[in-house]
Formats: sequence, structure tokens, C-alpha cells
Amino acid sequence: FRLTGVSPLDPLADEPEAWSALPEWRRIALRNEAHIRSCAAVVANLTPFRGPSCASAAAFEAGVLAGLGRPLMAYVNVADESEAEYVDRVEVHVGAQRDEHGVWRDGDGCVVEDFGLPETLMLWAEARRLFVIITDDPLHDLTGLEMCLEALALYAE
Repeated sequence: FRLTGVSPLDPLADEPEAWSALPEWRRIALRNEAHIRSCAAVVANLTPFRGPSCASAAAFEAGVLAGLGRPLMAYVNVADESEAEYVDRVEVHVGAQRDEHGVWRDGDGCVVEDFGLPETLMLWAEARRLFVIITDDPLHDLTGLEMCLEALALYAE
């Protein structure tokens, strides 16, 4: 069993010649999907990025992997325990409040998920191993990544 990291920027050994005529953003997207399809499993960093939720690219990658039925390991880094749940971060970032029925709603009146999970249920429920790391450096702490890799190695045995 061998773990190998891949990036959407990594070239493909068998990249079609026709891709060279495409805009760079399209080549990156095509490479990313090809890399995901070649992976037996993926580790997803679901740490909030530019808002209360993970980067949209991480959500897309997790969705593609889920569609392939392959294992997903995930982690979320947060600065303190008060940010450990998704709904708490939505409250802070977009001013969500409970309505008269106790339902969380954003400023537009849309319901905000409140399942006690660190990320939206569709992302969090798909992961086979899940870790929430409280850290002083959410965007750079690799503890969750290391824990996911250890879990993935055990999963593969």
C-alpha cells in the first residue's frame, strides 16, 4: 500500500494533446477530475476557507469521490471549540439567528443546517473517518492531515 499526494496542477502522464489548446483553468479542472478518478481514496481538508464552510473546490472533490464510491477521510481545523460546529460559524460569518421556532436562519431567511456537525451534512456524512482539530493555526496545521493518513493506512489493511 502506497500513499501518493496529487494536485490538480500535477501533469497527467497520458494527457490528451487536444487539452493543450484549452484555457489553463479548463486544463486544471480536467486534470483534477482525472487525478480524483485515479485515486483509491482521498483526504479532504474541510477547514473553513473565506467563510463558514470549506473551499468549494474541496467540496467538489469530495463529491466526485463520493460519486465514485471511494473512501473519503476528512478533517476540519478551527481556532477554538466555539467554531467546531458549522452552524456556529454561519452565525459568526453571516449573522444567522434562531427564529421564533428555534430554527437557524441566515439574513435572507434561509434555513441553516443545525445537525451539530463540523461541516454541512452532505460533506461530513460521506467521510469514513472524521477529525476536528482545535488549533492556533487553522490554515497551516497538518495534524488533521496526519490523522487522516494514519486512518487511511489502517483502512487499507
